[in-house]
Amino acid sequence: MTDRYQSFTKSSIGKLLVKQLGLPNPVELDRYTEGAPLVKGTVLVGGAGKLAGSLPATLEGLGIESATSVEDGARFKGLVFDATGFDSEADLVQLQQFFTPVMRKLENCARVVVIGINPREVKGGARIAQRALEGFTRSLGKEIGKGGTVQLVYVTPGAEGAIDSTLAFFLSPKSAYVSGQVVRIGTNAKKALAKVDIEKPLAGKVAIVTGASRGIGEQIARVLHRDGATVLGIDVPQAASDLQNVMGEIGGTSLTLDITHADAPQRIAHFVKEQFGGVDIVVHNAGITRDKKLANMAEDRWQSVISVNLTAPERITRELLSQGAINKNGRIIGVSSIAGIAGNVGQTQYAASKAGVIGFVDSLADELKDGITINAVAPGFIITAMTAAIPFATREVGARLNAMQQGGLPVDVAETIAWYASPASTAVTGNVVRVCGLMMLGA
Repeated sequence: MTDRYQSFTKSSIGKLLVKQLGLPNPVELDRYTEGAPLVKGTVLVGGAGKLAGSLPATLEGLGIESATSVEDGARFKGLVFDATGFDSEADLVQLQQFFTPVMRKLENCARVVVIGINPREVKGGARIAQRALEGFTRSLGKEIGKGGTVQLVYVTPGAEGAIDSTLAFFLSPKSAYVSGQVVRIGTNAKKALAKVDIEKPLAGKVAIVTGASRGIGEQIARVLHRDGATVLGIDVPQAASDLQNVMGEIGGTSLTLDITHADAPQRIAHFVKEQFGGVDIVVHNAGITRDKKLANMAEDRWQSVISVNLTAPERITRELLSQGAINKNGRIIGVSSIAGIAGNVGQTQYAASKAGVIGFVDSLADELKDGITINAVAPGFIITAMTAAIPFATREVGARLNAMQQGGLPVDVAETIAWYASPASTAVTGNVVRVCGLMMLGA
């Protein structure tokens, strides 16, 4: 699907109207292409916290060029600021001192990452200063412009050596439509993580993707395959033909069933163990909408959405875990929605189901063992065949009211899931990341 308005703004008449009327003028976002470097340009490193000394070496290990000073005429594709040393509100001025002189030196689609300490792990002035970073990064994300993104990464003390995969994701075009997010890196990885192949981090891994026949699910399957995974695509029997076509193109395996059936979890677990011996990545992407205002809501309309979007993922996950079908250092990834965070008219049951996915992540994160993690993505306005059917005015409002002034693509959701899925992301668990271009309104 294409963004017709964005194409219009590039025409002669479009450029004129954008300038004269002050219309949204979305920048074409950089997106990752297979084989390309993670960052095409230089990343400036600043700050004086626990990680400042090691950040240049960390970036070098990822193949990213860095600098620690600003030369005349220098331009930057990214900024990384270490705020882990902030222990009072007086330290916050360092943000202004570092960022103000370089904001006009940023390339289009620049990436900014601020690293702090989880406020829950500190007290007093340090907690105040660290919590203040959230307001700073979210506001900067809304003013940076030109397709730039801004993220905050909270590192739990002891997990400083586990930030590589998160930096690689947030500094690269893979995070094109992710901005204003707060990610917490914990101590789930207590031993040094083995280095992974940047090109094929999922080599040798087996991934389940539900709802894999089209749209976001199809892109998830394709990106996980690109990163080296063997994919088991699951979808309803009505989508069997499309599912087989997608799996055929990526060398994957198809399984058709209704995930809401009573025996679906057992059938999936049996199939995985029999065919693959176990699974490394479980992506609960399948979902439906049955929009209607609550005053007009029938019980079957309510229940069908809850069953597909929330009950089925929980039952399938519990069964896979109980049968030991998820391998050590495995990944469980849910697909929530911005509706589950901010709500939506006519979507009470959908929003409840997607908020429930976040609750499932919260509840299970502390239960998992053997390096298994659980996280979720919460897509905003993603351009798909479904959103193309939305009335024009509603669609345009949904697409423009974010810092990027445009809708995202299914691949943006898929790239975020691939970051969660990486073996190097063992310390990333219990997170919910919005893939929404940093919405201007709502939660």
